[in-house]
Amino acid sequence: MTDPNPLLPHSNPATPPAPELEAQAHHRSLDDAIEHFIGDFRWTHLLQSTILSFAWFFDAQQTFITVFTDAQPKWSCKNSTLNYDNDSFSCNNNSNICNLSKDSWNWNSPSQTSIISEWSLECASPIITGLPASSFFAGCFVGGFVLATLADSNLGRKNLLVLASLIMSISGFFTAFSTNIWIYAAFRFISGFGRCTVGTSALVLSTELVGKKWRGNVGILGFILFTFGFLSLPAIAFLLEGCSWRLIYLYISIPSLFYSILVYFSVHESPRWLFVKGKKQEFVETLRKLASPEKRNSLLEAEISFFSDFGEKLGQNGFYSALKILLQKDWAWRRLSAAMAAAFGLGMMYYGMPLSLGNLSFDLYLSVTLNALSEFPASILAFVLIGKLNRKGSVLGLGLVSGICSLICVMVRNNRGMKIAMEMLSFSSACTAVDLLLIYTLELFPTSVRNSAVGMVRQALVVAGVISPVLVAAGRRNEWFSYGVFGVTISVCALFVVCLPETKGRKLCDTMEEEERDL
Repeated sequence: MTDPNPLLPHSNPATPPAPELEAQAHHRSLDDAIEHFIGDFRWTHLLQSTILSFAWFFDAQQTFITVFTDAQPKWSCKNSTLNYDNDSFSCNNNSNICNLSKDSWNWNSPSQTSIISEWSLECASPIITGLPASSFFAGCFVGGFVLATLADSNLGRKNLLVLASLIMSISGFFTAFSTNIWIYAAFRFISGFGRCTVGTSALVLSTELVGKKWRGNVGILGFILFTFGFLSLPAIAFLLEGCSWRLIYLYISIPSLFYSILVYFSVHESPRWLFVKGKKQEFVETLRKLASPEKRNSLLEAEISFFSDFGEKLGQNGFYSALKILLQKDWAWRRLSAAMAAAFGLGMMYYGMPLSLGNLSFDLYLSVTLNALSEFPASILAFVLIGKLNRKGSVLGLGLVSGICSLICVMVRNNRGMKIAMEMLSFSSACTAVDLLLIYTLELFPTSVRNSAVGMVRQALVVAGVISPVLVAAGRRNEWFSYGVFGVTISVCALFVVCLPETKGRKLCDTMEEEERDL
């Protein structure tokens, strides 16, 4: 029989009252309340989840935009042989552009289509040409430590998402007005600083606004929209072919700015976070708005008065208390370290593979489109099987498949068809593994530290993102420095998930103490 009052503590006359049982009743009652009032997936939940998931769309655009804006443009010789001061300079398609006279070749497209041609960086070192992309991920790394834990403390999931999205979009807008690579890299750093918590906050908030049954599917929805965001880039770049790279930044940053405003006025805060922070009135009001009409009337403020003391006690944490708690608990630190190690390996492939598409002897627009389309099978597979997949075994298996396929890309360098097929399979496997790892991570940690934990795992992805652009630039001369390193790293790091417990079918805990009771 269903409990008519899920918000009230369960009572049993045969069980003597005890403080421990009362505390357990509080935890159990919160989970019952969430499931009772928002467990059924209604149009309200669909609208909220869809709006939040679009954060991933803009996240993908800002992350991979440099595939086009920082691409090495095609060039051609003006004449086959030019003579200067009785010296002969032979220009052909196999020539090193840096050994040729400026008068012997020209770009096939207008110079403003890429920062490489506009700022004459064709002969710059890989560190310089990879600097903007590396700066973006460095900004993600710094921003992750500064911002991520604020979603678990005073700001909350929604406010942090709005703040981070504003930083990302405004800095992206001003990137279009950069006058040299140093200013450009600085704006990319600021954009990355804001972007670091966009996806994390959207993922955690969207999964906490729905019941247990829909948690995984809602999380995967964000990853599907990430794919659409990635896929939109070659379409935008193709429509702007021959135009300035600056227009691409304007086309993706302005909609992102309006999206930030939309989130602020249309999305609710997480009821779990409101409860944990002792915000009783907001907690009740949020449940009322998300609940169906027939259940909404049964939600009375008096029925949850017993939550007050418990919630207020948790609400006294400082800005960085969540991160401190993660570091102090041995079990939490072990879980976090293993998840971050796996994420680092996956991040090498996840961010490095799309950035290395310009190194393949394929049309860049076609390569990026195929690469983005390869995310669809990954997201759809994860969406369909999220309730059936074993988290640990899936992440490990997919990581190993991705690594092996990346190594094959180096070995079949003369077979174009096989190479692009292996590249797509490698990237698709890494995408599925990343999707599952993020869902896995939010199930490993309670509400009080969940956003910080997921943020730290994304930090590990970002660290790999900082390194991968330099490896991609080096891979233009020797593919072992890109595909080879990617393959070995992801294969080794995927093994760390063996240290993690399985979470399939588990309920979400709200406090560290509740999580420890389930160890």
